[in-house]
This record gives sequence, structure tokens and C-alpha cells, in this order.
Amino acid sequence: VSLLLRTVAAEVRKQVSRDYGSPQLSKKRGGAHHPVSHPLPLTEVAEPVDFEEYVSSHAPGVEPGPLRQLMEFPQDDLELLQLDKECTTLEPPLPEEEDSLDPRVRDALAVYTDDWLVIQRKYQRYSTTYSPQNSERQRERQRGLVKQTFELDEAAATERQDDQRRSVSLDETPRGSWASSIFDLKNSSPDALLPSVLERAAAEDMDRRNTEARLQGRHSDLLGLYPPPDEDEAVERCSVPEVPKEHCGQRIMVKCLSLKFEIEIEPIFGTLALYDVKEKKKISENFYFDLNSDQMKGLLKTHTPHTAISTLARSAIFSITYPSADIFLVIKLEKVLQQGDIGECCEPYMVMKESDSTKHKEKLDKLRLQAEQSCSRLGCFRMPFAWTAIHLLNIVSSVGGLDRSDPDSDSGHGTWNERKKKGFERMSVGDDMCNFATFRPATLTVTNFFKQEGDRLSDEDLYKYLADMRRPSSVLRRLRPVTAQLKIDISPAPDLPHYCLSPELLHVKPYPDLRVRPTKEVQEFPARYVYTPHTTYRNLLYVYPQTLNFSSRQGSVRNIAVKVQFMAAEDPSQALPVIFGKSSCAEFMNEAYTPVIYHNKSPEFYEEMKMKIPANLTDNHHLLFTFYHISCQPKQNTPLETPVGYTWIPLMQHGRLRTGSFSLPVSVEKPPPSYSVLTPDVSLPGMKWVDNHKGVFNVEVTAASSVHTQDPHLDKFFTLVYVLEEYSFPFRLKDVIITEANMEGELKASMAALRGALLDTCVRFLHQLLNKLIQLIVYPPVIAGQIVNLGRAAFETMALLVNQMHKNLEGIQDQHGRNNLLVSYIHYCFRLPTSYEMPMQYATLSRATARPSSLHLSRSKSISNSNPDLASTPVSPDEEVQRIIGNKGIDRSHSWVNSAYAPGGSRSVLRRNPNSSCELKQANDRGCNRMSAYLDSVALFSVPTRQIIKKLLHEELALQWVVSTSTVREAALQQAWFFFQLMTKSMTHHLFLTSKLDIPRRQRFPDRFVDDIAALVCAISADIASRHQKDVELVERLNSSLAFFLNDLLSLVDRGFVFNLIRSYHKQIANKLHTAQNPSSLNALRMDFTRIVCSHEHYVVLNLPCSTLSPPASPSPSTSSTTSQSSAFSSMVQDQGVATMFELSVPFRQQHFLSGLLLSELSLILDPEGEGVFFLHKKAICAIHSLLCSHDADSRYSDPQVRAHIAQLYLPLLPIVMETLHQLHDFLGMIPVGGPLFIFSTTSSSLSAECSRTLLVCFLWVLKNADAALLERWVSDLSVLQINRLLDLLHLCLSCFEYKGKKSLERINSLTFKKSQDMKARLEEAILGTIGARQEMVRRCRERSPYGSQENVRWRKNVTHWRQNTDRVDKTKAEVEQESVVDGNLATEASLIVLDTLEIVVKTVVASELKESVLGGVLRVLLHSMAGNQSALFLQHCFITQRALVFKFPEMLFEEDTELCADLCLRLLRHCSSSVGSVRSHASASLYLLMRQNFEIGNNFARVKMQVTMSLSSLVGTSQNFNEEHLRRSLKTILTYAEEDLELRDTPFPEQVQDLVFNLHMILTDTVKMKEHQQDPEMLIDLMYRIAKGYQNSPDLRLTWLQNMAGKHSERGNHAEAAHCLVHSAALVAEYLNMLEDCRYLPIGCVTFQNISSNVLEESAVSDDVLSPEEEGICAGKYFSESGLVGLLEQAAASFNMAAMYEAINEVYKILLPIHEANRDFKKLATVHGKLQDAFNKVYNQRMFGTYFRVGFYGCRFGDLDEQEFVYKEPSITKLAEISHRLEEFYSEKFGDEVVEIIKDSSPVDRTKLDPNKAYLQITYVEPYFDTYELKERITYFDKNYNLRTFMYCTPFTLDGRAHGDLHDQYKRKTTLTTSHAFPYIKTRINVMHKEEIILVPMEVAIEDMQKKTQELAFATNQDPPDSKMLQMVLQGSVGTTVNQGPLEVAQVFLSDIPNDPKLFRHHNKLRLCFKDFTKRCEDALRKNKALIGPDQKEYHRELERNYNKLKEALGPLINLYHRLASVSFRNSYSRSSLRRVDC
Repeated sequence: VSLLLRTVAAEVRKQVSRDYGSPQLSKKRGGAHHPVSHPLPLTEVAEPVDFEEYVSSHAPGVEPGPLRQLMEFPQDDLELLQLDKECTTLEPPLPEEEDSLDPRVRDALAVYTDDWLVIQRKYQRYSTTYSPQNSERQRERQRGLVKQTFELDEAAATERQDDQRRSVSLDETPRGSWASSIFDLKNSSPDALLPSVLERAAAEDMDRRNTEARLQGRHSDLLGLYPPPDEDEAVERCSVPEVPKEHCGQRIMVKCLSLKFEIEIEPIFGTLALYDVKEKKKISENFYFDLNSDQMKGLLKTHTPHTAISTLARSAIFSITYPSADIFLVIKLEKVLQQGDIGECCEPYMVMKESDSTKHKEKLDKLRLQAEQSCSRLGCFRMPFAWTAIHLLNIVSSVGGLDRSDPDSDSGHGTWNERKKKGFERMSVGDDMCNFATFRPATLTVTNFFKQEGDRLSDEDLYKYLADMRRPSSVLRRLRPVTAQLKIDISPAPDLPHYCLSPELLHVKPYPDLRVRPTKEVQEFPARYVYTPHTTYRNLLYVYPQTLNFSSRQGSVRNIAVKVQFMAAEDPSQALPVIFGKSSCAEFMNEAYTPVIYHNKSPEFYEEMKMKIPANLTDNHHLLFTFYHISCQPKQNTPLETPVGYTWIPLMQHGRLRTGSFSLPVSVEKPPPSYSVLTPDVSLPGMKWVDNHKGVFNVEVTAASSVHTQDPHLDKFFTLVYVLEEYSFPFRLKDVIITEANMEGELKASMAALRGALLDTCVRFLHQLLNKLIQLIVYPPVIAGQIVNLGRAAFETMALLVNQMHKNLEGIQDQHGRNNLLVSYIHYCFRLPTSYEMPMQYATLSRATARPSSLHLSRSKSISNSNPDLASTPVSPDEEVQRIIGNKGIDRSHSWVNSAYAPGGSRSVLRRNPNSSCELKQANDRGCNRMSAYLDSVALFSVPTRQIIKKLLHEELALQWVVSTSTVREAALQQAWFFFQLMTKSMTHHLFLTSKLDIPRRQRFPDRFVDDIAALVCAISADIASRHQKDVELVERLNSSLAFFLNDLLSLVDRGFVFNLIRSYHKQIANKLHTAQNPSSLNALRMDFTRIVCSHEHYVVLNLPCSTLSPPASPSPSTSSTTSQSSAFSSMVQDQGVATMFELSVPFRQQHFLSGLLLSELSLILDPEGEGVFFLHKKAICAIHSLLCSHDADSRYSDPQVRAHIAQLYLPLLPIVMETLHQLHDFLGMIPVGGPLFIFSTTSSSLSAECSRTLLVCFLWVLKNADAALLERWVSDLSVLQINRLLDLLHLCLSCFEYKGKKSLERINSLTFKKSQDMKARLEEAILGTIGARQEMVRRCRERSPYGSQENVRWRKNVTHWRQNTDRVDKTKAEVEQESVVDGNLATEASLIVLDTLEIVVKTVVASELKESVLGGVLRVLLHSMAGNQSALFLQHCFITQRALVFKFPEMLFEEDTELCADLCLRLLRHCSSSVGSVRSHASASLYLLMRQNFEIGNNFARVKMQVTMSLSSLVGTSQNFNEEHLRRSLKTILTYAEEDLELRDTPFPEQVQDLVFNLHMILTDTVKMKEHQQDPEMLIDLMYRIAKGYQNSPDLRLTWLQNMAGKHSERGNHAEAAHCLVHSAALVAEYLNMLEDCRYLPIGCVTFQNISSNVLEESAVSDDVLSPEEEGICAGKYFSESGLVGLLEQAAASFNMAAMYEAINEVYKILLPIHEANRDFKKLATVHGKLQDAFNKVYNQRMFGTYFRVGFYGCRFGDLDEQEFVYKEPSITKLAEISHRLEEFYSEKFGDEVVEIIKDSSPVDRTKLDPNKAYLQITYVEPYFDTYELKERITYFDKNYNLRTFMYCTPFTLDGRAHGDLHDQYKRKTTLTTSHAFPYIKTRINVMHKEEIILVPMEVAIEDMQKKTQELAFATNQDPPDSKMLQMVLQGSVGTTVNQGPLEVAQVFLSDIPNDPKLFRHHNKLRLCFKDFTKRCEDALRKNKALIGPDQKEYHRELERNYNKLKEALGPLINLYHRLASVSFRNSYSRSSLRRVDC
């Protein structure tokens, strides 16, 4: 065997070197041996390995098992299927005359009855071309996923239950009660302990166990969990073509139920047909029905002895291709002919009623008798009677319509309308409204018929009537109707109706019982062209007599009937029974009559006669028309019918069926013998004609035939071909006699003329036409013994036809611009014609056994610069093309005769001998013969020397295409796909027919054919490169066609050859890229091309996944030794190291050719310097994603070993993605904290979120599937920088795939995200002009379709569903559930892959010396993964890895970075409070081991202790959904571990653990309270304040809590308070820094801060004996450092800035500046001074600080708060009502509505009067209060609102208890409150410490009032600028007042008498002085006012002056009272007599 292989390989190699240069040479040229010294840039394509050579030399026998399939394509790769054609009827639709068939019929039947021949690639179902990874398939794969447990979802579920139950209050036990803590803990139960946590094991064993556990139960296909690839990018997508089938429109079923007239006297017959008014066209054949009673039918017994069941149909199915609003169902009624015109005959029906029978009895009897007589005598003649029409739109849209008075017509009107409205909202009005496929079935009763008018029977008149019917004021409405009741049912036809007859009366399946009354399918005559090829035999003729003019005919010619017969010859007996019967008669007749119009010499007809066309038409077949006069009255000696004329139509002439409109002369006598071959137009001697041989009879003949084309061009072509086939020369064709001499010219002319044929007809006869053209190419005809080469003409015709179809039928193309009809033709119908399929006459052929004689017709195919063949493609044939084509010597001797194909030569086919054909000569040597007529047989005919020459279609096509020029070449390019697919199927069929599938690929096809292909591909690549700018759409189509072709070739020819073609394509594009104006569109083309080629089902095999990359020692791969063969399968790689496998190295790109191309493209597009436009990123990433997806879904590759090999093809993706790290979308939402590793810069992220996510999932796929040992070796080669990069990527992956929770899924619809992305892409594409024509076309294809709304979206079945999704945003519960399951699994799998990779990194780190720098990064990634929402499954593995890491590298945590230890403690604690038991178990174990390890290192675990306590504090302070119950269990678990740990039982460790746990437990109890007050912000902050106070001795924890408080304040917008928390934190840090070292420029503790706030002093440090900052674990946090202090101060300044307290910023910076100065940090100094400048500038802005309220709590319901008073600080301009409402609402919610009451006044509260069961709130507005001395200091607005401690409010009262009374009873209480701390403070409410009340007597109240008034006057007077309005207002209130309690009244009450009580005298005096001052101010004000007013206010001013004077007069005596009392001296001075009560 091996010997055989060797020789084959040698042969192959020879051929290779001949075909495209020897591998040795190319290696030397490409420098493949020195990948290092000459790396090939990525922009160039590496030279592929010689595939066939490689495969044959690495025979797959070496390795059985799953890897074997990766070596070579399977044996049964291609399969040929003969599929039965489905027959829809029980009997096959064949003609009866089977013996003597017309060649047309014979050909047509061959097309219609042959099986389908489908050749397919058996495994193509695995490629993405035919099995898209769409959402449905994805859902299939996602069935049965295990639901992952996520705390996020668990928490959401428990939250709902939590709302019902409140947590327990721990008020009873004061904080710090150890007893309670211990009691609680002892009684709680621990979680399960993990086995073997306390055991010590070797690191290796531990790792091994962990890895095994991690790999168990993993989800195998990662991409099955990820959303499917974007369908819009799937350029390779094709759908399996639809099987060709007959066209069928929307179908409606009409059932005729009953027809009743008012009187029943005679049988009535009905006809239904559809008419389109707009098109003026009858769009269906007639359907005849008979609803007469048996009694009535009995009257005609004599005339219809036999009734066929097919004529008894009462229901019909109509097909409507073009639904429109103009379609009417017309019903015509006829009756038996009787004497009298139509009007007379209708009269009785219009006047009489059966119900009045008594009145009309005699008349009725007479009528009945008449009817009986008529029926018996004239029973076979009819007369028109009445008609009506139904407007179908009314039925479909069920609105109005004809009279539907009938109760069962349409009852549910309203609801139906509603439903309809919704359905049609999207459609435009007009034709789209008419959807006849779905509507509500309706039963109509038609009551009004219009009588027929004898002179208005034509269709023209009917259209006028119908148009008129639609108008509201119809003329018809005014006519008197014939009343009747016709009941019909109209409904959409069922899909498979039973008991149906086709238009040919064949039984349509299913037809269970032949005895049942049938339904008829009515033949449609579509209103416009229908572009669908015929697939069944149909051959019907319709004859329509229209008018007859016998007005000039003498004699009794009045009641005229026309008899029509289909004659086979002239003898009367030759009338064929081919005329279809109507209703209640025989199935077929041999004659038919038109209805008679009484006494009319020029009748019009509306009759339709339907006939079968015989299959063997001859020139003798004709239609014979005989005209009769019918005598209606029985007269003596008068026959019933008298013939009065004859005429005829010959049906076949010049091989064509004659149809159309005829105006025929009528002969008076019988025509002479052998008339049938002539037309009546010919004047025959001795014949008498009506009206001088004028055309007096008009008739129309149409055919519904799939045999006769009825197109002159097509008919001529087919006729000529048949003449040639039957060799029936000479043949008369109209004016030309066809002979052997002119046959060739005529045939070519007819082919050229085909472009003039109607496209509609060409499409209907597409299959016959293409078959004939192909037959002419494959079997060139032999005329007069010489071969006629029609290849070129046929190729041209085909190209032009296909092109025309493309241009005109845009609607039926797939997204590649391929016409569906043509695709179906190639897929199902096309086959290579083999000799037995030749026409009948060839049957006598004897196969020649001799060697085929070759024709001396050779050609040379040189490609050179001057080559005329390629003149149109200016491409310099570089050595590449030359090499592909082969370096053969060009043999000019066999060139075309005079190179006739050259543009200079005759553009026709070869120039030949004068007799225009080539002589057959024997060629001497077949080897040198290069003719394309590759003869595999020459057969001799029995006919004189006629031979059959056979060519191969694919070879001929390739040749013709390569040498084609100008328009033909352009047409072929336009539809390249068609010729490519034709060639592909031809090649495959040829391989099957010649059994060449088993021979090596290089021997399957001749060299010259391979050359042609190479030349073709090169030329087309050049076209793509050069025309991509001009002909965008064409080039997109061409590009994808070429790619599909190469994809197909990979299954047929030498694969190395195809790779070289791909390479040459890439080269051509690359050459053009440098000069292209819009390179991105070329790039896009190249990427689409690569993607299509790579969508091959054996893509993996094509990449040689099992090959090793080490270049072979010998230059040629074939000589590699056996060892290298076996090594092909070993996963370990040889000497050259792993590097080449993970880079796009030359060896990689050579061996893995296609994957190398894809990855190079991706790499180039993602290059930040490159031209990567958004849509290109998406394209490149999508291509990789799509491939990986298909690998995942591919059942062939499910074995992990196979997957590892496939992953090798994508290893370079890892470094590529690492390179793009900084371009990826930042899923972290911020620049991640930690280490210098993270090199994100949010700005440069150039990839969209969607692209980044997809790229990352591909990255993870490679990590998951690649061989772990290989990855390990790769990582060990990476530098620290690169490893850090890898870690950053893993960090990013965790954030990217983090589970978002069911809730978020409910909120967003995944599509909305995608949509916005797509819109962005669309916009970009539009702006950059890079949008491809293909996408445009795809979009257009989706948006329009040829048949209105009924067209199914043909390609990509799921488009339709996808469209609906976009509109529907809300998902069902089950969908959300399933989505969350998938999402959860994706997140888990992604995280586990990250974990696997981290383990690999750790492994390599252990082995090398890099560990220090990398480990921190590993741990950070681990911590990051713990921080996200992770599943319980992942967390278990994550904790195991974390424990292993800490076990291996304890010093990392305990000696170096505090941050890491802090973070780890925080994460572990968070998971200790998880609601998932298993997570808690693991977290507790990890935490316990952490303490134990810390202890073992230094005999105490202060660091962990401190960090854990701080972590818990910050967790408690910040976490919303924190569950103390769960944490308590974890604490108990940790205690249990400590008790069980035998090793450390005798050390202080267990005790220390217990201390820590109890301390933690106490923090927890506070937490419980905090949770309780989650909704009460003041209470919550108080609690936090209390906790922080409790940590006075533990600076780290106090700091934590202060920061928690700052966070809470910021959340609520209390920036001033947040700033103060930060100031306190800074002060605390300063204290301890001061204790540690005395540093000149640092603050010396709290004291430094007191300018910012007096409250800060409470942070002064506890004395040294209690605590020392040097102790391990104390002041260890990052803030206890100079930089920490600076950070805190910066934050404080920022918060002050937000609070608009700019003055405070200055104070903060005063502390900060010395630090910066000392550090010479001028940059910072500049910043600080800049900020100061901003702050000082803003001081002048309008600012508003807080508003203050006193709130008192009364009632035991308030617990701690009872009888407490607070001052609350609220945001500025808070109204009293607002705070009252807020507090009332809050407490009502807490205690219940009835319980809370607000005390409305602010008087002191009397406890005894309060209801003990209620809770009372007293809220009062208070203002800051300053003593006079203070006001000197507090000048600005800020001063008066900062550092506030004292507040005041006033309460008016009278002694009798009312609030207000008369002046002399009015007292006032002033209350001042002092708070414990100054505002603003670290909380927003502060306790009142001290309260003082002052009571003012009425006179003091009056003094205050007057002082206030005087002040107002003074202010208004001195205002600058002056404000006259304000001034006048104040004046008016002072002097113009007549109001009581005005100044005058005050004076009269208090100053009229001098008080007797000496105490009051002082007040009296003071008040008098006040009044003096007041009058003085009034005078000033008046003076000022006078200066300000204009002339219009003079009068007003005078009024004011008068008032003032009056006031002054009145006051005078009162003020000057002392003059009267001067003698009495009250100079005794009294102390102030205010009553003062003080509470302390």
C-alpha cells in the first residue's frame, strides 16, 4: 500500500509542479524556511501547503478514533438524489394521445414528468450556509439547562417575603452587652462544615483534585449560551431553493347554496366569474352551476340524457394572484330560449309573486305551460336573463356591500371590525387591504338582479356597469330589479380541500370518494404577468365569440345561435369531444352553442367555450363555427335550426398555435373540401360570402397552455430546433423555407431574437428554454454532415436571458441577488443531457466502440498582456496568475482559425469553409488536441452520416466565458452566480456519470479546463478590485458568487489549487487597497469573500488541524518521515516552541490556510492604527463568532480531543484580543481600581459593547477548548507585562458576562440594545458611504415582494419571526425565566473559564520566578469575580482556588499589601451573609483558614482581625440587602471550626477567634437596628453616629463609620453634613499621625481644624495608654497616612463646594496647602489655588442654606425619643407644612394613621392632657439667634448660617388662653434653644440641651412692634437705589392707616395714661421715644417720596401729607405728656421687669 501511495504522490507532485510551480521553488521564493528572518506581513497571504500532497502523505490510517475525521473529507461527501415529483392529482396530468406526440408536447412532458435531480454535499447541513445559528436553533440547544442558583435572584425572591415581616428589635439589650451577644450566638446553628478543610495536603494533590472537580458537569458548548451571531452579517446564508411548483394566488371558495324566485316556472342556470374592473379583464374562467329543483331539471330530461358528476359542482375555488379593490364576482343567469325578447320574459318575475297565487293563478298556469313547451322544443338553446355582481372588497373587509338583510348574512359586525382594524393598521389602503387569504367567511343573500339588455351584453358594457355600481348614485339602482334570493357562501379556501377537480377535471388529492359532489378549481387568468415557470402539463383553449353582424344578410336571419366545434379534419364526424360541458350535462361535448338573442341580426355574445387542445396538433385541426337561425315558434315545415353561415380558424400554422382576436368573414355556403389548411381570408373561387367577404364575425381565442408558448420569438426558436432534431428539411416557416443551407443562420438569428420575447413567457417556459440551450451546447447539431458550433450563441442567449430576469424580477431574489426561479432550476431541474435523453429520432443510434475521432478544431488559451480575450480586464498577469494557469509552453499552432474570437476577428462563431461548417477530420494525435469539444463518444446515425458530438457543459461554459467580450461578458458577470452554479452542478453530475469520484482530485478534470477556471477567477478578481467603486451592487454580487464558487470547488477539485485561487484573489484586492479611495468597502468585500469560503462544511479539515507547524526538514512535504506523520496527531508540539502556534506566523498561515486568512483579517481590522470602521469590526468579529458557533453546534466535533485540535486553529486569537485590550468597551463602568495593570482609557474604546462582548466570548471559547498543557506552555513564555494584560482581559470578561438578574431581564428587551447598536452602525455606514449594495438589496428584498402582502419571505425563514420580535417588547414569564437560566449558565461558564485560566497562570508562576508581580493581579481578578453576581456553583470553585492561592502564597497577603487583605476580608464577609447555604459554608471556611494562616505566621492575627472588623462595619453601613441572620450562622460556623481544630486547640488562637466573633456579633446587633430604620434617615444617621461613637477607642473603625455616614449623606444630597463627616475623619487621622511622628507641616491634631467647625474637637485622640498607633492592626487602613489625609481633605473641600459653603473651603485648604508646599508639589498647589479662586468668586452668588425646625416627640410609642426635643436642619426654603407632612406620613406608616397627631401650636406641652396610646409631634419653625455682641462678628450671610448653636421662636398668647387678643391683653413668649453641637454637624438633627423662655408684657410687645415699623420706614427711605413703590407701601401702612391697631391706636391705648405701676413707667417712656422717632422717620419718608414722584402722583402725595399731619396732631399731646407732669419725678430706676423663666 505504501508503495502505491508513494507512486501516486510522485505523480501528483509532478502534476503540481506543472500546474503551479514546484513547491521547492515557491518555498525558496516565499522564504518559508526562515519565518523569523523574513516574516511575511499580514497584509500578504502566505503560500498554502500543497493540500492534496499533504493529505496523501499523511494517510489517515495512522490514527483511528475521533481524530480520524479531521484528516480528510468523508467518502460519501457528495450524493446524487432522484426525487419524485409530487403530483397533486390522482391521475397524472398527461395527454390521452400518448403515441403520436407533437415534439413540443414531448419536450414539455419530459420537463414536467422527469424526476428532480438533486446533487448535494451530504454534510453541508453542518455549514452555516444552510443551517444558520439562529435564535430558534439556539433555543433548541438550550433546552434542559440546569438553573444556576444566584444570590441576586434568591434575594429578590426573599425580599418579597421580607416586606411582610419586620426584623426583631434589640432595644432591650444595651450595646456592648456581652451576655446577650454570647447568648444569641450560642443558640444559633452553624452551616455544614466542609470536609477536609482542616486537613493539610500537598499543593499538587490539592490542585489536581480541584481541577477535576472544576471540570465536572461543565457546559460543553459555550456559544450555545451566547446570543446567536448577527443574521445581517451572515453573507454566506442560503436557503434551500423551493421546489418549483405551479403558481397559485390567494384562493377563495364560493359555494352556491340556493336560488329562489318569486315564481318557479322554468329552470334557471347560473355562471360565476371574476372580473377586474381596473384592468378591464376577466380574471377567471366561468364556473357553471345549476340550483334547479329536480322537477325543473326534469323538464330538460330529453336534452341531457346523461349527467356527469363533474358538472354537478356547486362550489368553486377561485385563485386571485393580484388582489385589488376592483374585483367583482359577476353572476349571470340564463334560461331556456323562448319566444319574446328579454324584457318580456323577465316581466312575470318582476310583477308576480308566488304568494299572490290566487290572483294570478291562471296567468301562472299559462306561463308554466309555455315553459314546458319551450324546454321540450328549445331545451338545448339558452337566452340571457339577468345578472348581478358582488364587490369582493366588501366581503373581505366585511363593510357594507349589497343588501345583507338576511339574518344569517353577517351578524357579528362590530367585533369583526375591531379585529380587522388591528390587522390592517400596518398596511396601506388600496390593494393591500384586499387580503383574500384570510377574512371572515360570509354567507350572502343576493336579492336584486338586473335584467340583461339585449344590446348591452359585451364585456365592455359590463365594465361600465361595474364601475357605475361602485358609485353611490348608481344608474342601476334606479332600474326595476328582478327579485330573487341567491344564497352564496364566500370564504378563504382551505389548504387541502377535499373532493376537488382541477380545471382539466382531474381529481385533486385528497379525494376520498369519487361519488361525492365535487368542488371545481377555476382556472385563473391573472390580471398581470405572473413570473413562474410551468411545472405541469396544461393545454386548454378558450373561445369567445364576441359580435356578429348579419344586418346586410337577406332572409329570415334573426334568432342567431353560433355552434362551435373543434375539428380534427373536415369530415363532420371529426368533431372532437373536447369541449367542456357546463352544468348538469355530459363532461365533454363535441359542439357548443351561444345563447340566442331574440330578433337581433347583430347580436353580441358573452359566451366562453373551454376545450382541451389535443397533444398531436396538425395543420388540419381547426375550429368550425356554424351560424343557425332558430325558429322559436313551432311552424309547419320550418326546421328548428337553419344554417345561415360558416367560418373557421385553422389552429396550427408554421408550427405555431394560432390564438388572439380574429375578425372572420362568413361564408353563406358550406366550405369546400380541404378548406381547413387555409384561412377564411383567402378568396376561394365560387364561394358566396356575407357582406362581400368582410369580417363580420369577431371571435377571440386564448390558450392556457404549458406547451404552446404563443410568443412568436420563442415559437420560432423551438420550431427550428424541432426541425433540426427531426431533420425535416425543407420546412416552410411563414415566408422562409428552411433548408440545410440556411438552417444555421436562421437558428442563430432566432436565438439572438429571443431577447425580444416577452419576459413573462420566457419565465413560464424557462425550464424548456434552458434545457434546449444547454442541449445545443452539449450536443452541437450536425447539419449536412458537419458540426455546427452553437456554444457561443447559446452562451450569449443564456447570459442575456438570465440578466433580463434579474433586472425585471427584483422581488424574487435572495439576498445574493440570485433569482429564486433560476436557483430552483439549477438545483432541481438541470441535468447533463446524456445521449439516451436525446429526441426520439436519435433512438436508432448505435454507440461507436472505436476511439472517438477528434475534431481538428483546437484552441490556444494564452494569457498575455496583448491577449485580446481579456482586453476588457486591464490586469497585468503577474507571475501568480501565470503559476496558477501553469507554466506550459503556449502552443500557437492550435490557435483558433484566424483567432475568430478576437475582437478583430468575426464576432460570430468560427469562420468556416464556404458551406459554413467544419468538416469532420480525424486528428492524428489526441494529446495535442486542445479542443473544448471533449468527445467522449461519437455515434453514427442511421440518417445519412449524422453523428452526435458530445461536449461537456462546464468546460464549454468556462471556455465561452473566458473568451467572451463586451456585452456578453458584462451580462455573464452580472449573473456570474448562475454560470458558476451551472458549472458546479455540471462538474458534479459529470463525476457521477463517469464514476470519477474515487480517483485523485488532480485527475478528475483536464488541465485546460483547470486553466480556464484559473483565468476566469483571476479576471473576475481583477474586476472586483477595479470596479468596486463604480458598480457597487454588481461587485457585491460578483464577489459573493465567486466566493460560493470557490467554496463549491473545494468539494470537487484539487484543494491546493483552490487555495491558490483564493490567494490570488487576495493579492488582487491587496494591490488595489493602496490606491483605493474607499478602502473600507474593498475590505468589506474581501471579508465577505473569506467568510463565504470559510463557511464550507469541512472548514476544519481544510485547515489541517492535526498538522504540526514545525517546517519539515526536507523542502518538499511529501518526503517527511514516518515519525513526522505520527507526530501530526500528537498534541505536544515539536522543537520550535509554542510561539508559532499562537502567532500568525508564516507556518501557521501556511498550514491553517483559511483560519490564517480569517485571523489575519481580524488582526488587521482591529489594529488601532488601521482603517477599522465600526461595521468592519463587526464583520470581522462576527465571522469568527459564526464559525465558532457552528463548531459548537456540530455533532461531528463534540469530542473534547477533537475540540482541542479545532481550537488550535484559533490560538492566535488570544494574542490578538490581548493587543486590542485598550480598544474594548469598558464593561466595568469605570477605570478599575487596583494596580498599575489596568490600561483602560475609557476614551479610546473604539469597539462597541456588542462587538467587544462577542470578541470576548470567542476569546473565552479558545481558552475553554484549547489544550491546557499547550496554554500552560504559552503562558510560561509570556512576559510579565503580557501576563498582566491577560489578567486584565480576564478581569474584563468577568464584568462583561456578569449575570444581571431576572429583574433586569424583565426590564430590558435584548433587542433594544441591539437595535441601538445597529442604528449606530447604520448611521456610520451611511455617513461613510460604505454601506454595501448587498445589505441594501437584502433590506429591499425584505421590504417589498412581488405579490403584495401574501409573499412569504423566501430566504431565511426566521426573518418573519424576527420582525415580530422587534415590535413586541414585553416577554412572557416563561421567556424571562428561560432567558435568566441561559444568562446564568453563560455567566457561570464564562467565570469558570476565567478561573481555569487563572489556575494555569498560577501554575506557570510557581514554575518560574515571576511570581511576585503577577500574583497580586491574579488575586485581584479573583476578588473581582467574588464581587460580582456569581452563581453558587462558581463561588464554590472560586473559594477553593482562593484557599489554594492563600495556602501557596501567604506572604502576599500578610506581609505586603494591606489592600488585598482588606478586599479579601470584605468579599468573604459579604459571602458569609449570603442566602445560599453552600456559598456561606465555603466563605466561612475561607475566612477561618485566613485567620488561621495569619495566626500561624505571627502568633496573632491582628491584621485579619482588624480588616474583618472594618469590613463588617463598612458592609453593614453600606449594603442595602444585608442579612444578619445568615451572617450570624456563618459566625457560628467559624466558632465551630475553631472548636474542632485540634492542631491549634492549645494555643491562644481559639480564644482570639471567640473574641473577634463576639465583637463582630455586636456590630451585627447594631445592624439589625439600622435595618429597622432603613426608611427613617434621621434615625439611621443617629444610629450610625452612635456606633461610630462606640468606636472612640478604635480609630480604624470609627473612620469606617464616619465614611459610611458621609456616604449616606451624599446619597441624600446633604453635602454640608458629608463634608463635616470628612473633616472629622481628617481630624481623626491627623490626631493619630501626630501621635506617630511629629511632622512640622502636618496639622497638630484636631485643634488645627477648629476653624472649620467647633465640633471637631471631639475627635481628639484617646490617651496613649489605651491605645497605641504602632500596634499591629491599629491605624492600618490606607487613610492613616499623609496621602490618606490629603485625600480626605480634598473630598471634604469637594463636598463643601457642592454645599456652596465656599468660605469653609478656604479653611480646609489652609490645612492642605502647607502639606503641598512641604512636598514642593506645585502642580497641586496650582490646582488648589485655582479652586480657591473659583470658590471666592462664587461667594457673591445668591445662596440659600438650611431652614431649621424644632421637633418635639411625646408619647411612649416613640421609645428612646419620648420627650426629646431636636432641632432639625432641612433643605433651604422648606415650608413648615412640608416637614410636618413628611414626619406625619412617616410615623403614620410606622404606627398607624390613627395614632399620630401633630400638635398645632408651639406652646409648652402638658403631658397630663395627652392620650398615652398616641404619638404626638410638635413642630415649630425656629430662626438662628445671636446676642448683640455676636452680631459684631457675624457679618455675612454665611457667618449667620454657619456654626449655629442657638435658635429662637416666638409664641403670642393672652392670659385667658387665647393666642391673640386686644392690644392691652397681648403677651408674647420668646423661647431660645441651645443645641449640643453646632450646625452643620455630622448629622442633620441635634438634641436640644438648654432652653430659655422670656415673656414680654403687652407694652413691651407694642414697643417691639413700633421699633419694627420705624426700622422698616428707615430702610425704605435710605434704600439705594430708591424704590418708590416700596416706600409708598410702607408710608401708606404708617400714616394712611385707619386700620385698628395702627400707630395711633397703639399710642392711644398705652400713652394716654401714665401708668401707676412704677415698673411699667420705663416701658412707657421707651414707647414714647419710639413714637418720636417714628414721626421723625415718617417726615423723612414723605420728603423722600416728594422727590421721587411724577406729576400724576401729586394728588396722592398731598393725601399722604394730609394724613400725616392729622396723625401728628393726634399724637402730639400723647407724646408730649411729660410737659404736664414735669413736676412729678419718676427718676427711680427699676431693673427690667420682664418675667424670665430659665430651664436648664
